[in-house]
Amino acid sequence: MPTYFYIAKSFDGETKTGSLNAKDERQLAQDLKKGGIVLVKVVAQEEKSKSRFKFLIPFVGVSLPEKIMITRNLQIMLSTGLSILKSFDILAAQARNRKMKSALTDIREKINKGSNLSDALSSHQDIFSELFINMVRVGEESGTLEEIFQILSLQLQKEYELKSKIKNATIYPAIILVVMIIVGIVVITFVIPSLKVFFNTLNVDIPIYTRIMIYLSDFLSVHWYFFILASLLISIFIYLILKNKKGKKTIDTILLRIPAISNIIKKNNSAFLIRSLSSLLASGVPLTRSLEISSKTIDNYYFKEAVIEANKKIKIGGKLSSALRPYQNIFPFGVIEMIEIGEETGKTADILKKLASFYEQEAANAIERLTVMLEPILIIVLGIGVGLFAFSIIQPMYSSLKSITE
Repeated sequence: MPTYFYIAKSFDGETKTGSLNAKDERQLAQDLKKGGIVLVKVVAQEEKSKSRFKFLIPFVGVSLPEKIMITRNLQIMLSTGLSILKSFDILAAQARNRKMKSALTDIREKINKGSNLSDALSSHQDIFSELFINMVRVGEESGTLEEIFQILSLQLQKEYELKSKIKNATIYPAIILVVMIIVGIVVITFVIPSLKVFFNTLNVDIPIYTRIMIYLSDFLSVHWYFFILASLLISIFIYLILKNKKGKKTIDTILLRIPAISNIIKKNNSAFLIRSLSSLLASGVPLTRSLEISSKTIDNYYFKEAVIEANKKIKIGGKLSSALRPYQNIFPFGVIEMIEIGEETGKTADILKKLASFYEQEAANAIERLTVMLEPILIIVLGIGVGLFAFSIIQPMYSSLKSITE
């Protein structure tokens, strides 16, 4: 029988929540009525078959907007004096994402059995990051959960805004690349085979570039699966390189040496690192622990290495600005200097917060500038590609017509 999570009221008006196995909602209501309570709201928990289905499609997850909504709602509920248990009752009932609903229900049950909120969240690290969990733990210890969720909602919102700007800036170049690929496939698959028959009926020499296109068309028409297999193997190869430490280092080294891309990588990673440190320090997390957590949330090899090495120096008495100075070549100008000012004034968290906002905007601007620069280049490349295809077709046709007229 399925399990139902319910919210009910007793005859004296007391709200009760829990979970119960029942054949259907009607039987659940009858069973609760026998116990002296009336069913108000019910949510069916996920069945095992659905869990297996989700296992088969692991890419189905929880989006940043959903996490932001949950975090903001928690902050609002706690500010009104609502208990953690009741807050998670409401959030689980309102959640539309199945994975999030299941996680919230499980967290609620763990808390009900005596677990801390941070410990309950740690069992769902595929949804809640280590930064999120550690900040909640600090909030529990200091009794400032409401303020922590406010900081976290800002952290997630800024992260979402930056990723959205990057995503939006890459849409147009991506469309042009897709158009280029589609044009190439259409020409090779449909146009060239038709013209091949025409060329074979003529007694003219076909240029080498036209013969290459015909050969490529013949090969792909028979061995079309080779294209799919090659694409799959390339994707797997790139994935394995990114997962390998040496491969990741090599790719990050190459990207940091490309002027336009290097600027974006530096500003984007700096913004994310500074925002994480600002949120952690403002929550009361010690600097060394903040750096340890932040190092696990950074994707770039060199930024991760800089944070790890800087943390080692701070543990033996060094300052953050001094520890990061050997790596100033990967940080945008002014980052280390501003951190040093923050240390001298005792306002490191405040300065980091302002720096984060500045470099988030700078990263977005750099992406937009790169997009503006790439648009005409991609259009020119697309035009050259179409021109080559057209020339490869028209030139032999012109030669054949010229031979006929002669």
